[in-house]
Amino acid sequence: MRVREMLTYLATALPRCTSPAGRLLALQCALRADTRGLVRLPAGLLRGMRLRGRAEAWEELAHGRWLLPPDLRSAPVTVQLLDAAVRDQAPGRTARRRAAHWALRPGPPALPRATPPAVRLVALVLAAHLSPRAAHTIEMDVLARLCGHSPHQTAELLDRLVASHVLTSWHQRLDTDEVTWALPHGHSARTASPRLS
Repeated sequence: MRVREMLTYLATALPRCTSPAGRLLALQCALRADTRGLVRLPAGLLRGMRLRGRAEAWEELAHGRWLLPPDLRSAPVTVQLLDAAVRDQAPGRTARRRAAHWALRPGPPALPRATPPAVRLVALVLAAHLSPRAAHTIEMDVLARLCGHSPHQTAELLDRLVASHVLTSWHQRLDTDEVTWALPHGHSARTASPRLS
């Protein structure tokens, strides 16, 4: 739930042209920030996200006046967020750190390590919208907005998730614009989306 809320907030707080890598980085920064807007990201975390040394993602967020450009040569990377809303977040920092950790590996099924940020972000948004009691649905325009893509690009990324067996299928209802998707057999919303409270 916390990841879903933060993705929704970032969809409005970040410039529309922010790349998937920039959005994934912003999500981690926002969830790990202290009350002064300071974030310390270990080198291992950035390496695991495949974003270590990716200056362009940081430049995007700095250009959008969301953070100050960090010194990427330091370890850990210390970042000052300029977005005042992330300083006054609830729940507390421990719950947000758990949410940040979950956002790194929201499966099952697990994504291959080489999965590009665009595909990884779509998979994360879907995982954050899993429902244990109902069909897994989200409106296409909402999914596209949370990922910073057009609906057409988002459809292509959903096809890639099916091709890589992360999803077994997906379908868009043209009358309601709802996207429904199915996980591989044996992977339920309960196993894919643990409680973060």
